[in-house]
Amino acid sequence: MLINQKLLDDLSVQARESERLRMNFNLHNALDAPAQRLLNALEPGTLLPIHRHMHTAETYLLLRGKIRVMFYNASAYETESFLLDPLSGQYGIHIPAGQWHTLEVLEPGSVIFEVKDGPYRPLEPEDVLAP
Repeated sequence: MLINQKLLDDLSVQARESERLRMNFNLHNALDAPAQRLLNALEPGTLLPIHRHMHTAETYLLLRGKIRVMFYNASAYETESFLLDPLSGQYGIHIPAGQWHTLEVLEPGSVIFEVKDGPYRPLEPEDVLAP
């Protein structure tokens, strides 16, 4: 399978049409796969709660667009902010296991390649932080 402009464009159209303003395209074969690899198309206004993954680190590589990734402490205080923009040489971020984080989409058509350990686990209530 080729990851090309058409695939990213089609995925971005689906994200814009989605109520959540994001759409993922799984590259792994099953939710219980040991490696979760996916493209995630994100549009401005998508809401991603401050959350953490206790069982895995997570890596984002921004293929196009612009996003801001924010780290938080357990009191919902922002501790660090990272602007990802491949046109300025800021390509991605590695998020350690247990790190509270979220992101803000700054440019339409943004797409990340996301990798984390599987199997897929939905967020538990204790892994979502109310600001």
